[in-house]
Amino acid sequence: MEQHRPRSPQHGPRRGTSPPTSLPPQARRGGGRAGGGSSPRPAKPAAGRPERRPAGAARPPAAVRRPAPPIVQAVRRMPNPRLTGLGCGLFCGAVMLTLGCLDALLFGSSLVVYGVLFLPVCVLAAVWVRGVDLVTVPVVVPIAFALGLVFVADSGEGLSGRAVGLFTALATQAGWLYGGTLVAGSIVTVRKVRLMRRRAARNRPPV
Repeated sequence: MEQHRPRSPQHGPRRGTSPPTSLPPQARRGGGRAGGGSSPRPAKPAAGRPERRPAGAARPPAAVRRPAPPIVQAVRRMPNPRLTGLGCGLFCGAVMLTLGCLDALLFGSSLVVYGVLFLPVCVLAAVWVRGVDLVTVPVVVPIAFALGLVFVADSGEGLSGRAVGLFTALATQAGWLYGGTLVAGSIVTVRKVRLMRRRAARNRPPV
């Protein structure tokens, strides 16, 4: 029997065919195209990722806050305690008694000076009281005015003379009393309206 010998693989190019030429790197990567080979397109940023700015790019100017007026800055530096209704009453009473004594010692029991000093006490009481106890301020302020007026009012002999002098001072200085109470009531009203708006905004369902 005849045995067929396996043919050895032919290495090298066949006759009549040109050897394969090496391709340039752009053609290997798929960059070369027919018609001259255009440059590859820049990669688009992924969705949801912010586009990076170059290192030399100028940033947009930030919003510059204007400084608050000096009066507003002075008010912000002041203490801001929160007094209860009882604490507000004790504060107003103690301060008006002290101012009445100082008025009697330094200014000769001047009712005008006492009335002028009464106004800032009303403002502080209306600002420092808690939001829950705002109603107590218009009640506490006139009582404190009457307590301090004991040292300033002209008093006669005995208890009845002191009572008559106190009622006379209250009648003649009713303008300061009503003015201070009106100032305190106005501040309390504004604070109450703001608290009601904040509660309404909190309870409002989100859109």
